[in-house]
Amino acid sequence: MLSFQEKLERYADLLVRIGVNLQAGGKLQLNTPLEAAPLARLIVRKAYEAGARAVSVRYDDPQLTRILFETAPEEALEYAPEWQVQETLHKISDGYAFLSIAGNDPDLLSGLDGERIARRSKALAQANRPVAEHMGSFAVNWSIGAMPVPSWARKVFPDLSEEEAIARLWDAIFTVTRADRPDPVGAWRAHTEALAHRREYLNQRRYEALHFRGPGTDLTVGLANPHVWVGGAWPAQNGIPGVPNLPTDEVFTAPHRERVNGTVRATKPLSVRGTLIDGIEVRFQDGQVVEARANSGEATLHSLLDTDEGARRLGEVALVAASAPVARTGLLFYNTLFDENAASHIALGHAYAFNVEGGQGAMGAAGANDSLIHVDWMIGSAEVDVDGVTADGARESVMRGGEWTF
Repeated sequence: MLSFQEKLERYADLLVRIGVNLQAGGKLQLNTPLEAAPLARLIVRKAYEAGARAVSVRYDDPQLTRILFETAPEEALEYAPEWQVQETLHKISDGYAFLSIAGNDPDLLSGLDGERIARRSKALAQANRPVAEHMGSFAVNWSIGAMPVPSWARKVFPDLSEEEAIARLWDAIFTVTRADRPDPVGAWRAHTEALAHRREYLNQRRYEALHFRGPGTDLTVGLANPHVWVGGAWPAQNGIPGVPNLPTDEVFTAPHRERVNGTVRATKPLSVRGTLIDGIEVRFQDGQVVEARANSGEATLHSLLDTDEGARRLGEVALVAASAPVARTGLLFYNTLFDENAASHIALGHAYAFNVEGGQGAMGAAGANDSLIHVDWMIGSAEVDVDGVTADGARESVMRGGEWTF
């Protein structure tokens, strides 16, 4: 049996070799919370072992964000240092790969003024729009990993001691990222090949729309034209394939911003801006959310929808098998990196340029959406079926009972 340290080193190696796929002579920017320093040090070591020429690490203290919302004057909420944006843009142009570690307290912003949070989120999104466009077109390799922190672990396992909760959360992460397999890199290569098969099939079928049917859901999602299905390993503009999220079990594309109609019910809660939004039910008409409710967190849901005009439209539709590793854990991770890989999902907000043939310059003509936000929420389960709708209106089975049919 592998020791914890052995699995941790394998996980760090996966983030470097599979996630960003760092090449000899490459450069890496690592963004991480302070509490993830032990993992960050391992990642730096693995990066240099892979032949990295330069590794830059930016540490962040999430508690400073809460302090800002509690005490800062209003004008501070809209201040986004231009030099930070320019530094990131310079590193993108210099060919850096970007790796981020998620590990924040899901309740970090709970109890705070939602309007202040929304104001700050919008200001940062506006300032970082050039960065988001580069990342959305996969200009460079980027990926996201995670490290348990006590507050996050206690949220996922509230009935366990802090030590037990952290251990259980690590075990779950190692399982869903395949770090506990005899050959993790080989397991990931096989997995990305399987996702490539799904992706290529869907790209060949060129469906006009997807139709989701399940309890509380009767939703038709028209697709951007021409759209591109992406999933698994995908080449950045430098030609080097990487895996943007570890774990990943999704195959996804861009909806058409004006061709989404029907009703949809979330199958899992959404953790966003320090709030758990549960029981989401939405009605779309001609691409736009015209009705939205939730059993809890409804004010935050409406705040998201009011961000800008594009926030009421879809920027992503993703298919995930109900038997995916994250789903099999039976856990709610309170972290989108994991929870979105437990079920098929849709995202309010902007679309990714790599989901449209022709990239950034072709998004408008293809019908892809634009917004300052991109918020994923889960709509799939073992009770949800998905059909592909062809140009002549014929229907073909894509998923039954939450599982792939091809």
